[in-house]
Amino acid sequence: MAYMAQHGLKRARPAELVPGTVSVITARMDYLPRDTPPDWAGAELARLQRPHEGIVSVYARGRDYHKVMRSRLQKLAERLAGHVGPLGYRVFTDSAPVLEAELAQRSGQGWRGKHTLLLHREAGSMFFLGEIYIDLALPATAPLDAHCGSCSACISACPTGAIVAPHRLDARRCISYLTIEHDGPIPLQLRPLIGNRIYGCDDCQLVCPWNKFAQRSTLPDFDARHSLSAPQLATLLDWTEDTFLAQTEGSPIRRIGHTRWLRNVAVAIGNALRADALQALPEAEARTARSAMLQALQRRTTHPDAVVREHVEWAMAAATAPA
Repeated sequence: MAYMAQHGLKRARPAELVPGTVSVITARMDYLPRDTPPDWAGAELARLQRPHEGIVSVYARGRDYHKVMRSRLQKLAERLAGHVGPLGYRVFTDSAPVLEAELAQRSGQGWRGKHTLLLHREAGSMFFLGEIYIDLALPATAPLDAHCGSCSACISACPTGAIVAPHRLDARRCISYLTIEHDGPIPLQLRPLIGNRIYGCDDCQLVCPWNKFAQRSTLPDFDARHSLSAPQLATLLDWTEDTFLAQTEGSPIRRIGHTRWLRNVAVAIGNALRADALQALPEAEARTARSAMLQALQRRTTHPDAVVREHVEWAMAAATAPA
């Protein structure tokens, strides 16, 4: 995460990032797919009991939010300029050294939960954040009071113990960081804790009581792609680079690249192949899934990337490890 240090205090001083900035407009955009069922959080947690299927974080199953939200913020800024006249502005959404959650908290978009994400009483945390830096003075909106109380569900649910204390996250242990931002080998001691999560992790949000109020998006952009809804790990490991690029076109997943994708899938397969991992499945399904995953691993043993090969070897060893 060296990029955070590279920009120094620009992250905390908007006028240094965009000279002339006087105010910051913050925005939220809901991302739950339009067809999300009422019991969606329980259904998502149940995916953990199907270890031969990969879990992609809910936000990443549709179109890349960077493109969707940036476009909408740009249109909003243009409409604002149409009302007030000449306006200097720049829009952001997770695309520059901007302290998004802090700006959103200070401007009343929600409060920081104990998992460090932003929460709102009427929207939970299943939304994206974006900003418009402008050179126009606007009246400030007040921050909201926090409403987590004594609840610590998110802390208890974190698979790797990455939430080390209320409002403190050790990103080096966070599955979202490990599967998306982290390059190179995933630490050995953390691999078994990742389970079948292959891109991101939603656990701390799934157990949060406030997410019973999470809103569905009105946009088709965030509808889940079929290939990412309940994908078989064996199939995903067989994706060629061309297949990966085709299946992730317009998706935020594409940014991690094919080799990092294979690394993540190999870890998930290793966890699925551990003794007793497939016991919850019907015997025939478990037997078929195990065979398919072992064959997919075998086909990747000669992959040109050393990191992929090492994770494949680890996964194959996991298949014979004692319970």
